[in-house]
Amino acid sequence: MISIEIYRNSGGSITGFKSTGHANTAPHGQDIVCAGVAALSQTAVLGLERHLRRGLHLDVASGKLTAELVDAPDALTDAILESMVLGLTEIAKIYPKSVRLIEHRR
Repeated sequence: MISIEIYRNSGGSITGFKSTGHANTAPHGQDIVCAGVAALSQTAVLGLERHLRRGLHLDVASGKLTAELVDAPDALTDAILESMVLGLTEIAKIYPKSVRLIEHRR
């Protein structure tokens, strides 16, 4: 199962996320659930780093991606990260046995 944790500040803005695990719905390289989660989360990281030029603390390994904003979130980081959450939420609805989304307030 893929577990995705979304971290929000007291105002509700996303400050970071962590994705761990594998969906195991198909052989490695053919798993569309893993591919969808990876595409959304990696695109969010690229958008934050390359488009918005925001600093991130990243931890990347096989089956794991953790990203935390260096500075406080703003309307632009919210737009990217909330869009990621929308996509991940839809994947979790379609594949509830393979993807779990958890939100934390800090």
